[in-house]
Amino acid sequence: MQLAPKNQLTPEPAPTSEKIILDVGGMKCAGCVSAVERQLTQYPGVKSACVNLATEVAVVESETGAVDPQTLAQRLTSAGFPSQPRQAREKLANESTLQDPEERKRREMRSSFGQLIIAGVLLVLSGIGHFGSMGGQILPILNNIWFHCGLATVAILIPGRPILVDGWRGWRRNAPNMNTLVGLGTLTAYTASLIALLFPQMGWECFFDEPVMMLGFILLGRTLEQQARGRASAAFRELLSLQPQIARLIPNPNPEKLGLGTNIVEIPAENVRVGEWLQVLPGDKIPVDGEVRFGKTTVNESMLTGEAVPVIKQPGDLVAAGTLNESGAIAIIATRTGSDTTLAQIVTLVETAQTRKAPVQKLADTVAGYFTYGVLTASVLTFVFWFFFGTHIWNDVSMSGGMDMMSHAPLSSPEAMERVSTHSPLLTSLKLAIAVMVVACPCALGLATPTAILVGTAIGAERGLLIKGGDVLERVHELDTVVFDKTGTLTTGNPTVTDCLPFEEWEDNKPYSLLQLAAAVESGTYHPLAKAIQQAAQEQKLSIPDAVDFHTEPGLGVSAIVEGLSVLLGNWDWLSKHGVFASEAAQQIALHLAENGKTVVGVAVGGNLAGLIAVEDPLRPDAEATVNQLREMGLRVMLLSGDRLEAAHAIAKQLGLDSADVMAGILPGKKADVIKSLQLQGKSQSPTPHSVVAMVGDGINDAPALSQADVGIALYSGTDVAMETAEIVLMRDRLNDVVASIKLSRATFNKIRQNLFWAFAYNTIGIPLAAGVLLPNFGFVLSPSGAAALMAFSSVSVVTNSILLRRIAHRL
Repeated sequence: MQLAPKNQLTPEPAPTSEKIILDVGGMKCAGCVSAVERQLTQYPGVKSACVNLATEVAVVESETGAVDPQTLAQRLTSAGFPSQPRQAREKLANESTLQDPEERKRREMRSSFGQLIIAGVLLVLSGIGHFGSMGGQILPILNNIWFHCGLATVAILIPGRPILVDGWRGWRRNAPNMNTLVGLGTLTAYTASLIALLFPQMGWECFFDEPVMMLGFILLGRTLEQQARGRASAAFRELLSLQPQIARLIPNPNPEKLGLGTNIVEIPAENVRVGEWLQVLPGDKIPVDGEVRFGKTTVNESMLTGEAVPVIKQPGDLVAAGTLNESGAIAIIATRTGSDTTLAQIVTLVETAQTRKAPVQKLADTVAGYFTYGVLTASVLTFVFWFFFGTHIWNDVSMSGGMDMMSHAPLSSPEAMERVSTHSPLLTSLKLAIAVMVVACPCALGLATPTAILVGTAIGAERGLLIKGGDVLERVHELDTVVFDKTGTLTTGNPTVTDCLPFEEWEDNKPYSLLQLAAAVESGTYHPLAKAIQQAAQEQKLSIPDAVDFHTEPGLGVSAIVEGLSVLLGNWDWLSKHGVFASEAAQQIALHLAENGKTVVGVAVGGNLAGLIAVEDPLRPDAEATVNQLREMGLRVMLLSGDRLEAAHAIAKQLGLDSADVMAGILPGKKADVIKSLQLQGKSQSPTPHSVVAMVGDGINDAPALSQADVGIALYSGTDVAMETAEIVLMRDRLNDVVASIKLSRATFNKIRQNLFWAFAYNTIGIPLAAGVLLPNFGFVLSPSGAAALMAFSSVSVVTNSILLRRIAHRL
């Protein structure tokens, strides 16, 4: 038996920290992310910082009032990363010299395309010229070495200039990045070729084609990467576009004689205040959360719930910002505005989730912080080895110039011997060192996690599955147990009274029936069972007597004084605590009702048991299918309830659960302890430190248990508590979305692992190849241009692999 609210939330203490969101520009790779995080965490008052390369956002946790967002943004800007506070964006729009992030991205894309066209033309001309006689037949000038010198010079000065400038700035602020490596490699190749051209007596080979092709491949890769990142963030941009911009204010509303369409003032939706009246015409987006006060219409809430069927709205019904009014003109009164609306909370939640990193990313972050220095060291060691040792041990080693990405000819072949005469040990060593600098890709490491989280969380938001970040994805991937709360989660949460059984001694000559007294006591509390009892009294058109001195004990029962009589409603523990004991016959009746899956409430009047009320809360239609799917996924499914063991077992039987997986008679305050005990059980049963437990509840009454669980999953209840407590919020209030959220989380985390594996494997294999480990025995080596092509491909492949997540969307 359970009557009182399952949990009473205590006021939260005043927050000691606050979050600052910054839009950060100028980040090119994981090294930049590490540099930005270092700048932020070194600022006084900052507790932690998390930076996302894909979305170019930094979330900073600081002591309350200790950090000025504008000053923090200026610190990053002065360090070479143009930044601005997110909360101040609208105020600064007209006066700030910083561009809006979306506008900046569009300008960067246009600039990238322009540079790509220039680099492409240069690359084609250089490539045609490289094919010797064919190039000479088309245009004789393509065989002229001075022409190729000019092409390389133009490539460096025009499309390559931003790369070189950014690389130099990174070096100067002691935070070298990918552009530093590319710029250094490009300039080294160009300088060596220029020396060979100006001093032919040295016998060096000119390879002006290499810097041209390196820049071409890198710009090509970055353009494709930007397009892919744009596709990855498309769903989130669509979510942002749902936020209404205009509201129709009714300045002087008259609730009795409300004339729609007259005296209406259009104002920005962000300026609407709570309590103001708004007109919403057919075809308009509802600007704020509110309550319908006039008119009747149908509203498309698919952006919020995923349901395509419009919902009828009439006076008294609630509407949400961003939903679409389809059929009729209505007037609403604003209940939530600005950042407090449900849509705004979803947007904030999704954006924050995209910044929270998975723990598996920590290794990549650690590596990225030292990556560029490590690559520069590897490049120097490569040069030293080949110049002082390699070319002397294998004196027939050489590298071909020009367009060839790889040299496949054996060292004993005539082609290799011919190349020996045109190559010096210095030039060969230099080319290998350049290839090492260019092939290394910290960008792939930086994009591995955020792009997958960006796509995964955006897909979830489209389908009403709000997942709060990469750390949640990793824990979901490790889940082995899912615990369901019964009332309102597995059941519909709309119970009805099925039996009202007064005892004979009470019914004789009493002014009020058992149901009237019960409804009077329940008028002082809010709970699904209380609602069911009151509704039963209303259906029978019974008068409800007045009650005073209400007292509630969560999970046990309620009491009140009704017309001078002390009335208690609750379970056996609650009644016995107050000296009320049930007869053997009453206990048998209660047992029979509980075995049929009903919740039994005892009613005591004046210290004596007066009767029993049975309430039935039917299972959700998709409850059994959801449980079966979770078990097929290899998860243990358990039932947690404050109800009697018999009632819980009856529900478990309908779901096909074993009796060992049922935990009944658990008070709301003890549910968190039960979850903790389940987590500790794994110490002796699995190789993991503890069982990884998910708790599925309503997000209000089960807040402590949701917080204790490794993954809290809340069916959206329309309050902020669900947003704050659970790691996954199911906006559509569908039980089968538990399965969908776990599948999406697993798929997203699998993409993260694939991306990180590729990023590490690429660098682990690519750098040794570029350093020439296969050159002595197989004559196989990456040229600088081939290294640039492979480096560009690595970043594109990581982002593209993340985008492939969208293929699973239709299966959720």
